[in-house]
Formats: sequence, structure tokens, C-alpha cells
Amino acid sequence: MKHVIVWTRIGAVVLAAIAVFTVTEKINSESNAWQTSIGDAPLDARHATALGTNQTAVTPDPHALHKSDQISSAGAMRTRWVLQDSRLSLAADDLYSSESDLASGRAVPDRSADPSVHRTSMHGTIVAGSSLAVEASGAEEADSAAPNVAQSEALDPAGALDMDKTFANEVQRRLNVPTAAQLLYGSKLQQALQEKSLGAIANEYVVLVDRNQNVQVLFIYFRAKVDSIWHMIGATPVSTGLPGTYDHFTTPIGIFEHTPNNMDFRSEGTLNEFKIRGYGARDMRIYDFGWAQGERGWGKGGMSQMHFQMHATDPDKLEPVLGVRHSKGCVRIPAALNVFFDHHGILDADYEARVAAGESLWILKPRRDPTPWAGHYLVVIDSAQKARPAWSPLPDGKARSQFPAHGNSAD
Repeated sequence: MKHVIVWTRIGAVVLAAIAVFTVTEKINSESNAWQTSIGDAPLDARHATALGTNQTAVTPDPHALHKSDQISSAGAMRTRWVLQDSRLSLAADDLYSSESDLASGRAVPDRSADPSVHRTSMHGTIVAGSSLAVEASGAEEADSAAPNVAQSEALDPAGALDMDKTFANEVQRRLNVPTAAQLLYGSKLQQALQEKSLGAIANEYVVLVDRNQNVQVLFIYFRAKVDSIWHMIGATPVSTGLPGTYDHFTTPIGIFEHTPNNMDFRSEGTLNEFKIRGYGARDMRIYDFGWAQGERGWGKGGMSQMHFQMHATDPDKLEPVLGVRHSKGCVRIPAALNVFFDHHGILDADYEARVAAGESLWILKPRRDPTPWAGHYLVVIDSAQKARPAWSPLPDGKARSQFPAHGNSAD
């Protein structure tokens, strides 16, 4: 009986060994066949991106840009956003949606320890690292700038210059810029446009901002023809980025197209944790210019992607100190100028073209009075002024003495 039990156990062990050997051989055989089928093709799952569809693009180079043409070449559908696989750790070259992550409901990883990636503005906009030269969201697929009504219908441009009277009646915080300075800034505007192959712009308004710490002024310009000089419509004090504090950028220099590809939105007028209305009173319009390269104003500096906006600010606490750098990188403007831009559509050429084509854009008010000379561009320069010009005075001492704590971090 004992011998029967022993031989039974030996038989079971032998059968188990044979089964293991058979399975191992099968796995090895299939593995070899798989390796033969893929050859030497590189596969790095760490850099696979999950797109807005269920398709996947594989990027062998960890520093390659996830631009729309590269995504399309990988067989994936064009999409305005790229979402990194949630199972993988996120790196500084990840690309996020231009929309507010809070508004869209997408979860955003905590990356506060990464110095190359930062949030800015009250709406938690993601700022990517300097290794990623991401352009404004949607710019890859944007059509050429749509002509405004005046350009399409060849309207007499004489009426465009009358906007200076409207500006004087509707915008209280305005500056009396001497003729010589108006001509000087008109030439600086033309130089900036020519550097970006936009020197032929005419018959539309252009907004110019001098971010220089001794100036801090926004100008509105117009010219009728390409060979005409630029005429100033009006000027008002603004506040641009104040470096020296964590998460603060110097306002980027460049030409920024105002397009529905980076849809504007409106302020809710609510108080933030510092009891400040960072985007101004309720219904103020936030002009969104998408992604831009901005110089970090903290640490060792360097360039990072930031979400660039122009918007109103707290009318009681922060608007009185416009004319001095105070923002986190955006351009703060007076509430009256915000209403002026919004009502007359000074930068709404593309928005109005969409409406004329049959689209419904909720951001545009039904009772607006859009100008036929609407423009497309915000231009930011630095005049390198070494002294404060008399026509751009500092805010008065009382306003500056009442500047609230955390006022620099309200936007």
C-alpha cells in the first residue's frame, strides 16, 4: 500500500513538470514570433498620449512636440487638447487644454513641486515648461485672419477716426499723449508688425501695450491705408506683469491674435480668498489670447508657457493703481475700457465674422454696437524707457497707500 502511494505521488510530480515545460515552451515560441513581427521598431510606452478619441500616438522622442500635424501623421484625429495617459507620470512637456481645467471638470495632477510647470490666474490655467514651445491653443488649425466689414466692403475709413471722440466720452481713465509721442509709438507699432510679416495691416484697429515699467500704457491705433501713418485713437494706463514673486511672469512681448479659437469668457464678479475681484465686476469680459512664452519672474528665470489674457481688475482696490506693474503676467485694464472694447468690438473682427457666417457666440452681447473697422491684434512691446514720461503719471499717493495685500496676485 505504501509503495502505491509513493508511485502515485511521483507520477503527479512528473505530470506537473511536463505541464510546466509545455507552457514555458509555448510562451517562448509566441514571444519570439512577436519580436520577429515588430523587428527593431522602437516602442516607448512612457510617451504614449491618449487623445480626445480612443486612438493613440506613440512619440519615440520624449521631447517631441504633440502638435496637430504630428498627431495626424500618427493616424490620430485632430483635437484641441492632448490628455496624458493617467497611468503615467506627467512631465513638463505635457500639453493641456486651453480651457479652464476647473470649468471643464478634468482632474489636474498636483505638480507644484515642478519649477517648470505652474498655474496662473484664478481659474487654474496650466503653464507648461520651457522645453515645450506650445503655441496658442487652436493656432495650428486657425484660418487666416478674417477681414472685417470695412475691408470686405471697402468702406470709407474716415469714420474710423471718429472713434477717438467715442473713446473720450466713454473711457474716463485716459492719457493726454503729445503728438510727438503718438507718432513715435505709431512707428514702434509698425516696426513690430513688420517683424512678424504683418506690416501691410490697414483699415482696422490695433491695440498696442508698452509693458515698460516706466510707461504701462495701452494705445489704440488706426490707419486707413498701408502707406498711411498710424493715428492714435486713445490711450489709458494699464498694469502688466510684476516679476520678483513666485508664479509671476513678465508680460510677454509679441503680436497676439484675438480669435474664438481661444474663446473669451466673462467675470462672475466674486471675491477671491483675499477679498479681491481679480477679474473685475460681474460681466466684465476676459480677452483670451491663448498660450504664450513668458519669462518667469522668480527663481533663476527662464521661459515657460503661460496663458495670456487682458481683463479688468477690482474696480475699488486695484483699478486706482493702474499705471504700475502689478499683475501675474496678464494686462489689467480699466473697467470703462473693457466695456468700450466689448460694446464696439474693437478686437472682434474674427468673432463678428463667425457670427456673420451663422455661428452663435454667447460671449457677444445682443445689444452691442460693433464697429466695421474691428481689429484682430494685440501688440505688446517694451520701449526701454529709462524715465517716466510726464504724460504717463504714476497713480496718486493715496491710491498707492491703500493698495491691498496680495493685490499683485489677484489675477
